[in-house]
Amino acid sequence: MPDQSLPEARTSEAARTVPPSSEPSSPEGLTRRRLLGTAGATGLVLGAAGAAGGYAAAPAQATPLSSIGAGKAMFHVKHQPGITQGLQARGHLIAFDLAAGAGRKEAAALLRRWSETARRLMAGEAAPHDDTDIARDAGPSSLTVTFGFGHSFFARTGLEKQRPVALDPLPDFSSDHLDKSRSNGDLWVQIGADDALVAFHALRAIQKDAGNAAKVRWQMNGFNRTPGATAHPMTARNLMGQVDGTRNPKPAESDFERRIFVPESGTKDPAWMANGSYAVVRRIRMLLDDWEKLSTGAQEQVIGRRKADGAPLTGGDETTEMDLEKTDAHGDLVVPLNAHARITRPDQNGGAAMLRRPFSFHDGIDPDGTPDAGLLFVCWQADPLRGFVTVQRKLDRGDALSAFIRHESSGLYAVPGGAAEGGYVGQALLEG
Repeated sequence: MPDQSLPEARTSEAARTVPPSSEPSSPEGLTRRRLLGTAGATGLVLGAAGAAGGYAAAPAQATPLSSIGAGKAMFHVKHQPGITQGLQARGHLIAFDLAAGAGRKEAAALLRRWSETARRLMAGEAAPHDDTDIARDAGPSSLTVTFGFGHSFFARTGLEKQRPVALDPLPDFSSDHLDKSRSNGDLWVQIGADDALVAFHALRAIQKDAGNAAKVRWQMNGFNRTPGATAHPMTARNLMGQVDGTRNPKPAESDFERRIFVPESGTKDPAWMANGSYAVVRRIRMLLDDWEKLSTGAQEQVIGRRKADGAPLTGGDETTEMDLEKTDAHGDLVVPLNAHARITRPDQNGGAAMLRRPFSFHDGIDPDGTPDAGLLFVCWQADPLRGFVTVQRKLDRGDALSAFIRHESSGLYAVPGGAAEGGYVGQALLEG
């Protein structure tokens, strides 16, 4: 679970307002304004700026969407949505295998359907056909839908010569306890939104669009803190209670594009991957019962950062550079050699970096009372061998956190660049 950091939480947009209008009286002669005043006098608190926190039996006018509901991501962009956007409150990951007999033609038709559905739903519109009405009353809620191709997709469609070398299977790691039925897949879809119903609506639409062309291989559900839930924007926390994401690469950095996205030329990748990225997906179970037996000080030694604010044990705040050589009064390193934050630093891994954009998960409680919970780890990089594999190999050799986590599923996917106006994701591959 490399500590490359999560994107910082985005600042909420200003809530939309509606122009004033006349307020008709209720049958009892009580106006909406008087009703609100009465409610306030009797202690009923109503939400402000469109975030309705109260209740009225028959409101006289619609309440505007809050900034969370009104958030909108674009579909037709250089890089597919769902990579550089801030963390979303709800996520679904789903993998499909092409149906028996389905090939390149069927795959192209499916990606065309999926792309049109994603475009419409991300704009806050209904699905193009047989909409379920699950999200009828909601705004776009920053919905993103992202599509990728697994290693097996290329043989199924007769496109082996177009398969990137970077999609070669990941090596085995000592922390792997992989369930093959919940790993890999011909096609992979990531869905994220700031509203659970909006996210599920998209998941259901994508599944229905698959029709007879593809069947679900596996599906996982995740969540993050809702944007705006903290007093000020801050790095997220994981289910271990740790600030998780401090060292994530930032789009403003000069080498961000080179490290995260495939360039348009001068690379060993096929031309259809221009402006795309590679996603490594791992279901990482956290052994929370064992972790929570540790004192806060012991947890901090495992990570190498303070639990309260994410600052390095060597002092400062969250963004302060870690002093790897600092020792305590006994001459011991303040940040242990096997601390997670030390091992995953890019300068300890030849500059290897990845953009981490995970979701937490909780899939119930086992019969013995153990929570089935952890991290749906999703990371993005231009080259998974130089990104994820380099860091994970280092972790494999002695990360203190490894005793408290277990990698239970894995996938690697080629995620092409965004679709052009009027086009669909993967068009350059499937029609090239």
